[in-house]
Amino acid sequence: MRAILSDPDSHNWCDIRGMTSVFSTSEPLVHTNYGLYIGGEWVQTARKDEVRLPYDGSVVGMVAHAEEPHIDAAVRAAQEGARAMAALANYERAELLLRIADQVRKDEPELAKLICSETGKPIKEARIEAGRSVNTLIAAAHEARQLHGEVVPMDFASGAKGRMAITVREPLGVIGAITPFNFPLNLTLHKLAPALAAGNAIVDKPAERTPLSALRLAELVTRAGAPKGAYNVVTGNGPAIAGLLLEDPRVAMITFTGSMQVGASLRAKAGLKRVTLELGNNSAVILEPDADLNTAVSRSVTGAFSNNGQSCISLQRVFVHESIANEYLDRLVAAVGNLKIGHPYEPTTDISSLIDETAAIRVESWIRQAVDSGARLPCGGKRTFATVEPAVLADAPAAARISCEEVFGPVVSVYKYRNLEDALAQANNTPYGLQAGIFTSDMKRAFQAARELQFAGVIINDVPTFRMDHMPYGGMKNSGLGREGPRYAIEEMTELKLICWQTE
Repeated sequence: MRAILSDPDSHNWCDIRGMTSVFSTSEPLVHTNYGLYIGGEWVQTARKDEVRLPYDGSVVGMVAHAEEPHIDAAVRAAQEGARAMAALANYERAELLLRIADQVRKDEPELAKLICSETGKPIKEARIEAGRSVNTLIAAAHEARQLHGEVVPMDFASGAKGRMAITVREPLGVIGAITPFNFPLNLTLHKLAPALAAGNAIVDKPAERTPLSALRLAELVTRAGAPKGAYNVVTGNGPAIAGLLLEDPRVAMITFTGSMQVGASLRAKAGLKRVTLELGNNSAVILEPDADLNTAVSRSVTGAFSNNGQSCISLQRVFVHESIANEYLDRLVAAVGNLKIGHPYEPTTDISSLIDETAAIRVESWIRQAVDSGARLPCGGKRTFATVEPAVLADAPAAARISCEEVFGPVVSVYKYRNLEDALAQANNTPYGLQAGIFTSDMKRAFQAARELQFAGVIINDVPTFRMDHMPYGGMKNSGLGREGPRYAIEEMTELKLICWQTE
């Protein structure tokens, strides 16, 4: 493992929008201290919160801390924004989303810097996230143009002769979005873009550790000409703000991405309020004897260690047929050894820090527990502050936390199996059901596995970490409720109305 520790004194440091950074830029950033964004205006608060670079704990920004009156103001602004969005024609919403996409595309370098600084993910991955965000907006714009209902054949039954009916989709109004730290821009847009496409407005509560890119996005949405109040951003204490949004009868829906425990709590408290939940996973992939090992190894490294393993669909368990297990493990360990650990600002860094040291300590403890229970650790697992070396485990017991819970860190476990039925049973032995995968050249067996795997998405000849932003994305079992992907999120964010009339 090549570990490279960056020395701040070796860089030409400069001030970027109130952030200390190794990035060089001649263009000043707009806000050194971000306020709340309510009704198209920046609102400052007496209390401020620091945002820190997880890699070394340095302060990279300051944001406002919202209190209850600010949440009330944001919801009131969103009501006005929702009325304005609902009044727009489908094509007008589509054109707005495309203008936002243009703003994001022009601002990609700055957005990538913010994502990197607040999450600690390597800059090359932050750039990928910024680019994907444009695709999310374009997909939502496409769906806005074709938002439609259907004709209901009323003469299906004798009692409705002479009647016709159609369905239409209408916006819900104000939607409360609670967004996560791991993809702070793109997962915000997976809530904002379909909400706007459907004619709603959003009150967004970004994760406390990663609010900067959402606040920057608010500037871009305004530049694109969105109605005031269409997008509001409130920062501060997550549970307190979530509680206020849940209790507010003016908020028609809560859309949440995060942990299973928090998601279950939100649903329990939501009452009749609509809720969509994108929760955790324990992603598995199966490698059959005829798997393409070159592709499987390469994609396993990407699937397990991109974003420092902090993705709901990060590859966590690999079930390998016993005939190829030793070769796969050897090649996987060799490939992981070529990953470069370093400062997230360095363009060659592959692995940087987790979101904070507490998360890293937890991952380290899970690895230790698996080893103490009999697992082997061919490589990785050492921790420095918030950084954990990418770890490969072998033969971890089924009862180990690393085997049955979501690790959300740079760890992958390899298990041997004798037949496909056994592998399917082991892969399904989890309370989660987001995505899984299988490598095989036998399409009959691939589709057999796809039907038997208890996951909402099955990826054939790739890892479960694969995702395109227009896909339906969501979970079975404890992995959540509802679907993301603009087309499918719009269905969650609209009300189906029937209009029926007498023709004779």
